[in-house]
Amino acid sequence: MLRNTQDLEKLALGATDGAIGEISDFYFDDAQWIIRYLIVDTGSWLSGRKVLISPMAVCKPDLWEERTLPISLTRDQIEASPDTDTDQPVSRQQERAVLSHYGYPWYWGGTGLWGGGLYPYIVVPGLVGFGTTPAPFGQPDVADRELAANSQQDDPHLRSCHEVVGYRVHASDGEVGHVQGFLVDENTWAVRFLIVSTGSWWHGHEVLIATDRIKTVEWSDNTVSVDMSRQALMDAPVYDPSVPFGRTDEAGVHQQLHP
Repeated sequence: MLRNTQDLEKLALGATDGAIGEISDFYFDDAQWIIRYLIVDTGSWLSGRKVLISPMAVCKPDLWEERTLPISLTRDQIEASPDTDTDQPVSRQQERAVLSHYGYPWYWGGTGLWGGGLYPYIVVPGLVGFGTTPAPFGQPDVADRELAANSQQDDPHLRSCHEVVGYRVHASDGEVGHVQGFLVDENTWAVRFLIVSTGSWWHGHEVLIATDRIKTVEWSDNTVSVDMSRQALMDAPVYDPSVPFGRTDEAGVHQQLHP
């Protein structure tokens, strides 16, 4: 199932020994278009401090309607996590500090979305799926340390979803509207589609643009360019946020966007 990030905001997060706060935003990888961290507002528990939680820690909820996302971390682990300025882009160096604290290996360097696999829990030693016992928390192994030492990607590469909402979207033949939101795969945490509001150009419809049709994102002037024409967008299915969006719907949209 694909989830609108706006619907996921305000989900409560439950550690193994109690509530920790609510999701306030997400950091996504601006190269692979995948959610790398949940930004969690801890409220009165940690005096409004915001912490980063990797999807590696997320257990699959039984019922999304309960509005609580269980994670395989304790409150003490979260309280002791490194401070990160969530108002600024995050660098590899900061990520290494967060992942090392929780004993998680680096997800970069492999061929999959998460290291060598498709799902975030794949990279955590001892985890074979949702709801299993987490691996012991410790330091990354030697191979991980060597990868970190050789990594030259210390420039900020993670972006806030909130930051991108409102970016102007340009088709091959003109502006078509602005980014309204994101549809995310609830299992892989990959961003599959941008939700684009067409505004006055096309009667305020919301349409979906697959992230593989994005040509460039100009962070300096807040624009997204896509490899599609205005007419192709008008021919695409109109997005209805009240209707659940599954794999069949995704395949249908891709078929229309990739004639």
